[in-house]
Amino acid sequence: QVPLVESGGGLVQPGGSLRLSCAASMRIVAFSDTAWHRQAPGKQRELVARITRGGSMDYADSVKGRFTIARDNAKNTVDLQMNSLKVEDTAVYYCNVKSTWGSYDFWGQGTQVTVSS
Repeated sequence: QVPLVESGGGLVQPGGSLRLSCAASMRIVAFSDTAWHRQAPGKQRELVARITRGGSMDYADSVKGRFTIARDNAKNTVDLQMNSLKVEDTAVYYCNVKSTWGSYDFWGQGTQVTVSS
């Protein structure tokens, strides 16, 4: 399995911003569907944002207009810029890198994002 390491989580006040980064150990991001998911306490994991191999982007309605996903093929990273954060955004955020044809499906260890006054 290709290690995926998330970073950038932390505690932020409502209205603040955070940038999460997911770094892959191999040159795989450019050839994969890449995404960020999150799981809040007592809730199921949900898709937050995704960039497919072909460049198509999808966002959860709850974050649309506030979050931006970006891929850097040279650095082999997938970042999630989170602006105008809300208390409801509090969750563990997970990076996901998946092959287009389903031959692999890798997940990071998760990084905690807490939005609180």
